[in-house]
Amino acid sequence: MADLFGGAAPSYAKYRTRPPEPAIAHLAAAFGADSTVLDLGCGPGTLAIPLAGRVREVLAVDPDHGMLAEGRRLARRSPNVRWIAGDSARLGELPAFDHVVMGRSFHWMDRRAVLAELDALLPRDGVVVLVGPAADEPEQPWEPAMRRVRDASGINTFTASNGYQATGEPHEAVLSGSPFRMLARARFEQRLTYDVTAVVGPQLSYSYTAPAALGGRLEAFAEEAGRALLADRPSGRWDLTTVTEVVTARRPPRSP
Repeated sequence: MADLFGGAAPSYAKYRTRPPEPAIAHLAAAFGADSTVLDLGCGPGTLAIPLAGRVREVLAVDPDHGMLAEGRRLARRSPNVRWIAGDSARLGELPAFDHVVMGRSFHWMDRRAVLAELDALLPRDGVVVLVGPAADEPEQPWEPAMRRVRDASGINTFTASNGYQATGEPHEAVLSGSPFRMLARARFEQRLTYDVTAVVGPQLSYSYTAPAALGGRLEAFAEEAGRALLADRPSGRWDLTTVTEVVTARRPPRSP
């Protein structure tokens, strides 16, 4: 999947919603200051960079070289982030790590296979943490307009083998049937204001509307998206509360 997000890294880094500071503090407390954390599917370092100052080292792993390059550019003051080209199918090739975090990447993976391999690789007290939008968060208010634009453009979404998009099975159900079945949840809210640019920008960070996927249609897609958004919301402004959910998964204690 190295080219799945071709050309999307700058938009991903600039426009994707970042977890609020309390969520990063929550992660740091779960991992501990002396830990090495694997950020699997790190993108441009949305989690790796703010986490780096709170742990010993972050292994930022992604198959997309553009994402890694953008992360390196943004993390010039974070020397304890190691940027590594790799993916969830080659976990055994990575340096040793104590914990794993995944932000908006687990759904692309063969989730059960990944959890089984992490069970073999992680120390007994190692945790697997998922960070992303809350499962019960309502649809974003601009999504109906964007869906019409995507449909008119003939854009299809990518289906990951045995991932969430292929099976529809929630992450928590997969975790509950894995060795990491002891789950704890935390939710973090932030109030954000979006304009048309802040809505169209993230569209160019998604796999199915990344610059590489759109090709010569990119400019026309962005223009049509702007028109559709303003037709639905002439003010060009959206105020909403977003929720970041952190699910921490641990193995149950061994029987005495």
